[in-house]
Amino acid sequence: MDALGKTDFYTTDDIYALPDGERAELIDGQIYYMAPPGRTHQKISGFLARVIGNYVEANKGGCEVYAAPFAVFLDKDNRNYVEPDICVICDPSKLDEKGCHGAPDWVIEIISPGSKHMDCYIKLFKYRTAGVREYWTVNPARQLVVVYNFEKETTEDYSFGEDIPVGIYEGFSIRI
Repeated sequence: MDALGKTDFYTTDDIYALPDGERAELIDGQIYYMAPPGRTHQKISGFLARVIGNYVEANKGGCEVYAAPFAVFLDKDNRNYVEPDICVICDPSKLDEKGCHGAPDWVIEIISPGSKHMDCYIKLFKYRTAGVREYWTVNPARQLVVVYNFEKETTEDYSFGEDIPVGIYEGFSIRI
């Protein structure tokens, strides 16, 4: 307990009580504050959301694509709340007006200097244990994409400019 009588664990109520404009994520009851994304981050995020959304629509897929800010309540509890840069959800029963309840099928995080530890370690472990099928970390500074296919238990590195196969969609690849 801290000086105000608050325990060391936070809930989604604490996330919703943040002042307007302040963004944070909640993993296993711990709050992690988020800095606003930069221009390169937003450019990559917009590109990926557009390419993935166009693919899903052209192939009459049942999945839905969301870009941050979009609430994902991992583990279906009140101690885990994240806003992935891009997420793809193929089970419509997980979706409601508040967001996604449970693990998305595919998550993409775009690494910024302040988010590397969070995206490459904390979220990597959390997404894997929550049941995400595929996780990409996109590192603009290194022009590198690391693809974690949790279903096949593989990890592959791709440079920008290479075709990156999408594990949850046979025959679909993206070039950043």
